[in-house]
Amino acid sequence: MKTFDIVTLTINPSVDKSANFNGLIAEQKIRCESPQYDAGGGGINVSKAIARLGGQSLCVFTAGGSTGERLEKLIQQENIEYKTIPTKNWTRENFTGFDTVSKLQYRFNFPGTALSKTEMEEILKFIKNLKTKYLVISGSLNEELPTEFYKKIAELIKPTSIKLIVDTSGEALLKVLETGVYLVKPNLGELAKLIGVEKIKSNEVETAAKKLIKNGSAEIVVVSLGAEGAILVTKDETHLVKAPKVEMKSTVGAGDSMVGGMVWALSQNKSLKEVIQWGVSCGTAATMNEGTQLFKVEDVMKLLEGM
Repeated sequence: MKTFDIVTLTINPSVDKSANFNGLIAEQKIRCESPQYDAGGGGINVSKAIARLGGQSLCVFTAGGSTGERLEKLIQQENIEYKTIPTKNWTRENFTGFDTVSKLQYRFNFPGTALSKTEMEEILKFIKNLKTKYLVISGSLNEELPTEFYKKIAELIKPTSIKLIVDTSGEALLKVLETGVYLVKPNLGELAKLIGVEKIKSNEVETAAKKLIKNGSAEIVVVSLGAEGAILVTKDETHLVKAPKVEMKSTVGAGDSMVGGMVWALSQNKSLKEVIQWGVSCGTAATMNEGTQLFKVEDVMKLLEGM
């Protein structure tokens, strides 16, 4: 089997449907335009971002039912190498609607259906046999899946030379950091929870991130500051990159685009300053497109020029 420097894992993928409508009125039929369909889920979006930058990755995801079949076809259209872990239950759908009157976006995300014990074992079996440089696990967990599941993956990876990159939230994030990862990307709220405080001010981010590094939770902490950009912190380096000002149309996939840009840059042996610049540029460029689309490479390059 062909080996890849980057492998992404999406346990709870989705078929993302998006459409525009004119005005949201309760208890009335909302007439939507023709929908657009995109392959969704954290790791899948990361692989899509890497492909747009000219890189390669193996995109691994669960898929079941007719929505799972549609998900596979959408991945094929992206010309991404992939491997599916078949599931009995159907892959979920999500919906994003944009109101052209109020200029507001509405995002409806549904929970992923439960995985069987056998299906969970198949995922762990794949991880045990994995040979790669970077493994990205990104996105939420399915219903009834133990919050320690990502931690189990981290434990399997720890004795190897694979660098684990994690982008998730809640209890799953807390648990996986108990084992330790190479890179983690929390937002301000998540960072506060990770160090046990209620709120973090912008001038406290570096200190908070270094606490995670000191206790072995991660080697690199990248804190997303939303429209303000992001800060990358290691034991020895700190790099703050401001987000360029752009006309924002949708935030869907912006975080995944940021991770994709950073992982691609790491695989190209770029400096950590360049890594965060690529991440912020890809994340910002993704907000310039409507619906569930990611970024355009030409937008990324223009934003990089201004950094």
